Amino acid sequence: MWSAVGGWWSAMLCLCGMALLLSGCMLMSGGRTSSDTLPDGGNVSTSFVGADGQQEQVIETGAPRTAFSTIAIVQAERGELQIELLNGDGSVAFAIKGRPEEAVTRSGNVTTDENGRLRYRVSATGARNGNFQILYQRPTQ
Repeated sequence: MWSAVGGWWSAMLCLCGMALLLSGCMLMSGGRTSSDTLPDGGNVSTSFVGADGQQEQVIETGAPRTAFSTIAIVQAERGELQIELLNGDGSVAFAIKGRPEEAVTRSGNVTTDENGRLRYRVSATGARNGNFQILYQRPTQ
């Protein structure tokens, strides 16, 4: 009896561990990313055939603790696609969620972390034939 119960608990523990590992994972097929970084800003653009999951990405700006004017554009033919732009402390500066067959644009200020990284989180559920673009620029003084 103990071996059957112990085996059940082992299987449940293994499943829970796998779920934790996969919770920060994104599966993307046909993904293509391009980026351009300049001293005062830049952009990153990603397109894909299919995407599911969640993943945090970084853009190396080289400007620690700097507020950037940021524009995000998302679009997916089907499914859900969301981008969250994160401040240096990890809080969400703003989020944008795509709608099927329609490009959605949102803008706001995002602050980089102490290493000059602009961070964003991509979440997709059954997203097909989609793309997103993030444009960022240091405010003029």
